[in-house]
Amino acid sequence: MKKERIAVQLYSVRDYCNDAHQIVDTLKTIRSIGYKAVEMSSVGPLPPHELARVLDGEGLTCCSTHEDVEELLTDPEGVIERLEVLKCTATVYPLPRDQDFSSAEGVKRLSKALNRSGKIFAKAGITFAYHNHNMEFHRLNGKTVFEILMAETDPKAVSAELDTYWVQAGGGDPVDWLGKLKTRVPFLHIKDYGVDSKGKAMFEEIGQGNLDWDRILPAARRAGCRWYVVEQDSDWDDGDPFQSLKTSLGYLKRLFTD
Repeated sequence: MKKERIAVQLYSVRDYCNDAHQIVDTLKTIRSIGYKAVEMSSVGPLPPHELARVLDGEGLTCCSTHEDVEELLTDPEGVIERLEVLKCTATVYPLPRDQDFSSAEGVKRLSKALNRSGKIFAKAGITFAYHNHNMEFHRLNGKTVFEILMAETDPKAVSAELDTYWVQAGGGDPVDWLGKLKTRVPFLHIKDYGVDSKGKAMFEEIGQGNLDWDRILPAARRAGCRWYVVEQDSDWDDGDPFQSLKTSLGYLKRLFTD
């Protein structure tokens, strides 16, 4: 596992990406912290060609993107056009918005839609992955929604971007799930899971929470992980997401090679 394979999901710094000037400054700061890659939350406030120019100028790679879920299912060709400009070969279905997970039939409908888009992406040389939250650990007839989704989608068309925090929040074990998914996890969202003094779940900087990274990271490597994407939704050090990203990278550098 090489340090250059550690990326940042820009949702972590979304409050600093509201306009073109902000996103340029944010990318500069991320690079100065030591990250060499980012995962875009959609394209952002810059046109793709301009964003590509800024990324190149800072020496940053766009390892993948999170796109609008409706567009991913109805216009994958449009997404592919943007990815080509960004020299990015991966995109992610980030959230099952307005999807019915109350029945296996609803889950299977989404699976079919994911398969259709996934095959188009695969033909274009694009990796297409599904990002989980905790709702996928709802059980239907003894199986989790996530199990059904993965069983009903073609591994050649739909991969998984496993999110460690949300697996834990859903009552699962990240290491167990990495084993179940075998070589189907090209990206891992690495988020630490903690609790506050009242027992309420909270996001933590990597290494500051309760997840066992000495087990998780080797399991991710065995599962075919190519990118380790740091994301912290909230609960930042002194309210500063950049400081939290710096803390997380400092911890991870001890576990990754040059």
